[in-house]
Amino acid sequence: MKSFSELGLSAPLSQALAEIGYAAMTPVQAAALPGILARRDVIAQAPTGSGKTVAFALGLLAALDIGTARLQGMVLCPTRELAEQVSREIRRLAHALPNVKVLTLCGGVPVRHHLASLAHEPHIVVGTPGRLVDLMKRQALQPEALETLVMDEADRMLDMGFADAIREIISLVPAKRQTMLFSATIPEGVRDISCKLQHDPMAVTVAEDADSVLIEQQFFEVHPAAKAAALAALLQTHHPASAVVFCNTRETVRVVTRELHAAGFAVLALHGEMDQRAREETLLRFANQSANVLVASDLAARGLDIAGLSMVVNLDIANDSDTHLHRIGRTGRAGQRGVALTLCAPWEVSRANALEDRIGEPLRWIPAPVLRGDVSTPPAPFMTLAIDAGRQDKLRPGDVLGALTGDAGLPASAVGKIDVFPSRSYVAIERRWRDLAFERLRHGKIKGRRFRVRWVGS
Repeated sequence: MKSFSELGLSAPLSQALAEIGYAAMTPVQAAALPGILARRDVIAQAPTGSGKTVAFALGLLAALDIGTARLQGMVLCPTRELAEQVSREIRRLAHALPNVKVLTLCGGVPVRHHLASLAHEPHIVVGTPGRLVDLMKRQALQPEALETLVMDEADRMLDMGFADAIREIISLVPAKRQTMLFSATIPEGVRDISCKLQHDPMAVTVAEDADSVLIEQQFFEVHPAAKAAALAALLQTHHPASAVVFCNTRETVRVVTRELHAAGFAVLALHGEMDQRAREETLLRFANQSANVLVASDLAARGLDIAGLSMVVNLDIANDSDTHLHRIGRTGRAGQRGVALTLCAPWEVSRANALEDRIGEPLRWIPAPVLRGDVSTPPAPFMTLAIDAGRQDKLRPGDVLGALTGDAGLPASAVGKIDVFPSRSYVAIERRWRDLAFERLRHGKIKGRRFRVRWVGS
């Protein structure tokens, strides 16, 4: 099978796929979806960016009994960021289905908010294992009617210490269910979980290097003290529309962000000490082109999925080869080409040699570029405007767009990505329209109501 139209999906799901622009299936979708839709257990090894989220989301939604207001699907994710992305994809695919309730339940926010949202039972929950176990033990989350359990990035969940929570979930959910397990690698721990969770699973493997041919890797040996200047020179040379810079420590993230900002780059930082809202708004601003460069630690960037990311830079070479491959897999996705650049201090060469052994081909070493005069980088094309209203206020992206292009008088081209959350919404505005957009929304109305607005990060 190559086309979604061959799967015999319901009209609402087919309509959603067409509206999003999904027509041809990726290899993991073509291999896994027939078994998923036949309600078989599936264990799939596939690299990030291979389309696995759409595969299991379609399985969840195809099996849903919308008329039954009970929890029927559960997705476990290693991080809140990945859980939010998975939830958004499920909602996008479910938008033509009536009244599907999808909740994101993760640590990092007060549990009382989740308890309130569970007053009306959801159809699907997406969350981190620890918070889901907590809510089930409180009997706020009732898994008795669960039909489908999904583990996404199973290897990362084990790496992050979720093994005990996963075992508790196994003990709390019904034994009779469909279980899907997706992982970039299948180490012994993941196989052990599969044996405990699954019954005669269908195995699907998409080669790890399926997308790597689309990623051009380059390596540069640089003295540690010269790395910041070499990074600026690389960004100056390549002019990426968007780039993620990976660092091994939070302190390096902070230092590099300050130096790039001082040099004139539109840059944001992402690390584990930031509170949840700051992390969410940082990722959102980067995704909607309100910044060109994101400097991140590995833990904070787990599950990072930015459409069209053109470049990844490793300021520090990763501690292990799997982490390196996970980092560079953020670019070169969905058939697009990407560039992965790695700065390597002399003492890090042994890690580079281990990576060379892992990928089985020589690394491409290039002399580091030299910074040419002052950095001349254009500002990010958009700025992010926050609106203190969201789904709980019945606000939809079309309402925000209508307010800006109607009464506010902005052209549609001046409005970028719109993200609507339960209590907040964010809209990207072209810089040259920022003043008009702010004044019109501050003094005008959306759906006949006036809401507080603010610029994020300015």
